[in-house]
Amino acid sequence: MFNTAAYLNRIGLSHQGAPNAELLGALHEAHQLAVPFENLDIHRGVPISLDPEAIYAKIVEQHRGGFCYELNGLFAMLLDSLGFKVTLLSARVSRADGSFGPEFDHLVLRVDLDEPWLADAGFGDSFRRPIRLAPGLEQTDGLSRYRLTNDGHDYVLQRHREDGGWTPQYAFSLTPRTLDEFAEMCVVQQTSPESHFTKRRMTTLPTPTGRITLVNTMLITTGPDGRDEQQLAGEDEAQAVLRERFGIFLP
Repeated sequence: MFNTAAYLNRIGLSHQGAPNAELLGALHEAHQLAVPFENLDIHRGVPISLDPEAIYAKIVEQHRGGFCYELNGLFAMLLDSLGFKVTLLSARVSRADGSFGPEFDHLVLRVDLDEPWLADAGFGDSFRRPIRLAPGLEQTDGLSRYRLTNDGHDYVLQRHREDGGWTPQYAFSLTPRTLDEFAEMCVVQQTSPESHFTKRRMTTLPTPTGRITLVNTMLITTGPDGRDEQQLAGEDEAQAVLRERFGIFLP
């Protein structure tokens, strides 16, 4: 059963006041800093369900993370319980060849306050605070810069590169969706050999100044001093990192 207070406790916040942009930003950032983006169940042979009670139990009660359908699906439920107007949107992730993936490739959220916002607690390395749903406006989350472009139908989220260019992350339209519409693609993402989720095991979590990521048995830490890669001794050490750095205790 969905418990708003328990969810807020999971991300280290308490509800304060009516829905507004400040509260939305605080919830979004706290969620990202507390709940890892991870695909561990896929590599454990545990099917990922989009049943709301199953997602809540996994993330809140079992102190786990998940991938976009779980993270943004549950975050939408939290926002809704706090009085926000939330709309689920389908996004298509950018590919190396410049094209975009299929519909329902990724789940993002539109949140309507005095103006519309884009929220995304489930893309892995992306904006930490919601950004205005306003094409052409450069916005920052304190670490990276983002902007949206629009061709009349599709919006494209772009991230600024160090060389001055912009890299597309995903494209999306404003067509409202329901969580069950993502079910078929959720199965594809966790079973297809072409899915990057089936190719490697990954857990990642932002820190106040960077990010910590565990890919199989490689521990990657980024921050103001740069990037550090550490090859762990084996699975026992990887499980220890999951427990100590991500708060994940697997059976």
